[in-house]
Formats: sequence, structure tokens, C-alpha cells
Amino acid sequence: MRELNGSQMVSEALRAEGVEIVFGYPGGAALNIFDETYKQTYFKHVLVRHEQAALHAADGYARASGKVGVAFVTSGPGFTNAVTGLATAYSDSIPLVLISGQVASSLIGTDAFQEIDAVGISRPCVKHNYLVTKIADLPRILKEAFYIAKTGRPGPVHIDIAKDVTAAIGNFEYPSEINMPTYKPTYKGNSKQIKKAADAINEAIRPLLYIGGGAIASGAAQAIREFAKQTNIPAVQTLMALGTLEHDDVLNLGMAGMHGSYTANIALSEADLLIALGARFDDRITGKLDEFAKHAKIIHVDIDPSSISKIVNAHYPIVGDLKCVLEEMMPKVKTDLQKLKPWHETLARYTELYPLKYNDTNEPIKPQWVIQQTAKIVGNDAIITTDVGQHQMWAAQFYPFSYPRQFITSGGQGTMGFGLPSAIGAKFAYPNKCVVNFTGDGSILMNIQELMTAVVENKAVINIILNNNFLGMVRQWQTKFYEERYSNTDLSIQPDFVKLVESFGGVGYRVSTKGEFEKALKDAMNANKVAMIDVVVDRFENVMPMVPAGAAIYNMMLE
Repeated sequence: MRELNGSQMVSEALRAEGVEIVFGYPGGAALNIFDETYKQTYFKHVLVRHEQAALHAADGYARASGKVGVAFVTSGPGFTNAVTGLATAYSDSIPLVLISGQVASSLIGTDAFQEIDAVGISRPCVKHNYLVTKIADLPRILKEAFYIAKTGRPGPVHIDIAKDVTAAIGNFEYPSEINMPTYKPTYKGNSKQIKKAADAINEAIRPLLYIGGGAIASGAAQAIREFAKQTNIPAVQTLMALGTLEHDDVLNLGMAGMHGSYTANIALSEADLLIALGARFDDRITGKLDEFAKHAKIIHVDIDPSSISKIVNAHYPIVGDLKCVLEEMMPKVKTDLQKLKPWHETLARYTELYPLKYNDTNEPIKPQWVIQQTAKIVGNDAIITTDVGQHQMWAAQFYPFSYPRQFITSGGQGTMGFGLPSAIGAKFAYPNKCVVNFTGDGSILMNIQELMTAVVENKAVINIILNNNFLGMVRQWQTKFYEERYSNTDLSIQPDFVKLVESFGGVGYRVSTKGEFEKALKDAMNANKVAMIDVVVDRFENVMPMVPAGAAIYNMMLE
């Protein structure tokens, strides 16, 4: 046991947890923490240019690496700027620890300078949070925060530390383990339920795997690949699950949901058994609830008991770690290739009739082509991040994802401005991999200041702007459902993105032909600097298929 001040305890805890990177932005209430950060040698602190970006960068690092992402911010607006990042991570079950400075404990509740009820604000969008006003509590809280963030269903944890605590002296003994009576995630599934589910699979004629983001979070991708191969059951993936199955796996029907493939959505509608693996039945997947999978019995496997039967009633609920459950279930499931042959033939016919497609043209460039061509040039190992909008859905539809944690995107919150800082975080996780951020001319401006972070840290992420001079996804809805009244979506007046990135110290390109794009991308890959490729694409290209809001998942607009 040693005597340390609170700021030293923070650094020692991060050392004990194996933290290598922290993203943050200093301020008055966090000055003691940042002063100790300057002195220590255990981890690297990355100065971002906005607190929202600190959380997104930590989020991107966590998604790419599977480790806990960490961020530091100050009180008041420093914390409120970070809330969007917390909400983004919470919706997608990403393990983060945010440490924020708070005014001195004697000033809490007095409307002091830069005081805000950070714990009250963060409560709806974190897995757990703490306000630390006693130095004796700090070692335990730090240990609990990391434990809670990464166990069970992962998520962000927020620690708000009063400034006097960061300077106070206390006894430091970092706990080696945690025993929280009110928090004990269930990893091993109920054997009787697993046997019942296996029997249901053996009897099904039209079974379907419905794979969600929990497949990535739990590290169960390989187990799912083996399970699918053994059972010969076709599969659909959510946006958050892309990469669980390889893009060219014959059992992979593609992404399901509002902009999912025709075959995936029809399979959900016609299956007689739906095997939900780490999925939460999000509204973008289900569409009109009373029409969703109405012919199917539901097996729902999830480590979070509150997710099971929350939206769609599960006939076979199994609480447990996805990998553990599948490993126990596999020996109990029989393989009958002949029985499922008619189901596979039906689904193959749907794919033949209604494949994902677009009408390719040389000029203007089609955004789908840009995504496909990027994949050919950067290779199978690249990490892809996106912002939110049409470019995100085109990336999900047309990029050939090959492995889990390859695709980093904001699913549950749909957070514009996520792409660039998350790409920087991913580049810290894998400095030798090519990291490409697909973005739009609306999204990129939301955290454009992080170009400076990329330049300072020499993180050569490549940003590809699919520039249609619109807030494209909102414009698409205005075209389809608002009689082409383009209210506040026309972005025809824009900065010169080439000069903009160059002013930060990066490299920029503006292209309008296929040849120009191919040359620019190859140049960007060799530039060893943050790059921005501004691609002039078809202004009125739409993301299809599309399920209108409130419609059944099988009622897709195809053209």
C-alpha cells in the first residue's frame, strides 16, 4: 500500500489495466489529472481538438482493438461536449471509461464556474457512473469502472472526480479482483434451454441466423462461422455485425433492415425459425413489428437479460455469452443438408431476381463504384470507418468485409462526425493497417478540426468524401416522402476541401472521373499524411432497397 494523490491513482490504475492510449482535452477542473499525465510514462495522451472527438477516438480504438477505450475531459462544457460520444458508445455497447474533472466537492451544487451535474446528465447514456468526493473510494471505483465496461454486455462507464480529490492524499492499493453482488453477468447458458433450442433447430425447415453486434463484442465470430457451416443455416447480419461472416460466404445473405438486401429481408419474413445471436431487434431491422418474422419461432441468445423479449417475444430465451452458448449447442445440432435444400434454392432465386445493384456511369461517378473500387485498391486488410448517411449505407452494402472489427460505424445513434475521430482511434490500434473513412460533405464538417490531431500524431487516415452537395439521406427522404421540398439539405456552397486539408498539413485531391479517383487513392496511400479525397458523385443517387418508416420489412422500395 502506498500513499498517492488522486491524480497519481488515476495513472496507476490505467497502468494496472494495461491502458496504452488516452484521448482527451484539458481544463481547470481536470488540471491535476493532466499535470500527472504529463509526469507519467505509462500511457500516451492524445490531445484532440474537441471533447466529442476524444470519445469518438476512444470508441474507434475500442472497436478496432477490442480493448477498453479511455478519455479525459474537464467539467462543464468539457463534459457536455463529450455526451454525444458517450451516447454513441452506449447505443452500440462499446467499452469505454470516461474520466471527467468536477469542481471541488465544497462547490458542488453552488453553480460554480464550469459546474454541471455530469453524473445526472450521463446517467441515461452510460452503463454505470460515479461521482467521487472521497479519496478513499477512488481505487475501488477505478477498478469497478474498467470491470463493468468490459464484462457482460460492454458499455461506457463515467467517473466524475471532484478537483480536491485529484489533489488529496490517500492510501492506494489497487484491487486485484472485483466482487459486486449486484452485478454478476451470466456467461454459461441454461443447458435445458440450449437443448430445447437445438431441438427446434433440428426440426426447422426454414431456419435463419440473425446475427447482431453482440457477435463482434463477445468475440464469437469464429464460433458463428463454424456453427453456420456445420448447420448449413443461411444468415443475415445487422449493420453492427458486418464482418462476422465473410462477404462471399455462400450462407451470407447480406445486411438486413431498412437498407438491407432483398433476400435478407424476405428471409426474415419467411423463416420458420429465427436464431438471434447477440441482436436486439432494433426498429431498423424489424420494421412494422406485428409483421416481423410472424411465421417464425424465436431463439434469442444474449448476455443481457433485459434485451431478451424486450421487443420481440422469444420462444427459446437463452441468457449467456454467445461463444459459450454456441460451443455447448453445436454438438446437439444435427446436419441435414437435404432438408434445407429447398430453402436455399428459394433464397438463391430471390438473390438472382433482386441483387444489390446500381446503374454504373463514368460521369458522374456513382458512389457505390467508389466503395467497390476502394476495396480493390486498399486490399482485404484495411479498416473502414464511416460517418452517417447515404455513404454509410453504401459502404455497408458494397464493401466486401472479411473479418470482425473491420467495419467501424455508429449504428444505434447514427452520429454524424463519428468517422474521422474514430478512424484516428482505429489507426492508433493498428498503426500499420490502412484506415479509410467514408464520409459525406455534411458529416465531415462536424469534426473537421480533428485533421489537426491526425497531422500532429502522424496518423495517415484516408478520408473519402462522397460529395453530392446534399445532406444526402435526408434529401432522399424529402424526395420520396416530402414532394421534393429540399428544406435545409442543399449544401451547394462548400469549402474547398483540398485547400482545407492542406491548411492543416495533410494532402487533398478533388476528383470527378474514375481515373482521377484511382490515381488519387493510390497517391494518398503513399503520402504518409492524413488525406482527403473529395469525390464528385451523382447528386440524386439513392440508397436502395429502402423500407419506408413504419412499413413491414418485406415492403421494400427497390428502385
